[in-house]
Amino acid sequence: MTTVTASRDAAGPASASSVPPRSRGRLDWRLRFAALSLIWGFSFLLIKVGTDGYAPFQVTLGRLVFGTAVLAAAMAVKRERLPRGARTWGHLTVAAFLLNALPFSLFAYSELTIPSTLAGICNATSPLWGMALSMVALSEDRPTRVRVAGLGIGFIGVLTVLGAWQGFHGLDATGTAMALLASLSYPIGWIYVRRTLAGAGESHLSLTGAQLLLATVQLAVVTPLFTSVPTSFSLVPLLAIVALGALGTGLAVLLQYGLVAEVGPTTAQMVTYFIPVIATAAGVAVLGESLAWSTPVGAVIVLAGAALTQVRRGA
Repeated sequence: MTTVTASRDAAGPASASSVPPRSRGRLDWRLRFAALSLIWGFSFLLIKVGTDGYAPFQVTLGRLVFGTAVLAAAMAVKRERLPRGARTWGHLTVAAFLLNALPFSLFAYSELTIPSTLAGICNATSPLWGMALSMVALSEDRPTRVRVAGLGIGFIGVLTVLGAWQGFHGLDATGTAMALLASLSYPIGWIYVRRTLAGAGESHLSLTGAQLLLATVQLAVVTPLFTSVPTSFSLVPLLAIVALGALGTGLAVLLQYGLVAEVGPTTAQMVTYFIPVIATAAGVAVLGESLAWSTPVGAVIVLAGAALTQVRRGA
């Protein structure tokens, strides 16, 4: 869900002078933005359905296999090559773990015990973690009062979602912790990529394709150690995994890549605020998940806080 952000940071944010003119016949960016929001919002539902028939590591491996296949096809069409240099591949290996293999696996395991709605809302805390970490790790990213206030508001929203005043009653602590750790893994990965691969000569697509390939290899090594080959193949969960990989990872990466190039990273990043809304609606409408009042109210507070953390000085 954040692969493109990683590769975008690696190659540097799109500047006004580097944004290409809109191609004739290209679907309006607003429609592509809406499609990306829907795809990523429904990803948490697809994870839940996938884990109904397969182990979490198997869901993650399938997701990465089909996502990598889409990126490989795009690279072939555009005649892109994989990056060169041991240093680049070494840093991409770490990025693949922090931005793909680890968070994808944690979300899959978390949804064994928590609803997809809660997992989607936990995902929205990534900007909050990123703000907190950037104050320590990125000396050039100085906090303002507004951003610090956003951080505090956001975590009040998290406590509201989790029902802190009730002692977290009825909440699976392990599953929730896994979802929050997955959300924390993303900004750690972003900061790592920003510090190690900024200014890399390879294209966004090349770096992203290599990153997904490495994450697939990592899961291919780990999955046989912790799971056994399924004795039967459930069709609906399998289709969910295919959609999760091909659409939620592969196509979503290409959509986000195009949005960043056309409208810039700031506008493209706003998709983050639509994901928990769609994930919640999908979980309730399709999976019949229950929804306490504190969940949507807390989600709104989380998103408000996350939005404030993105306000830059002098904006």
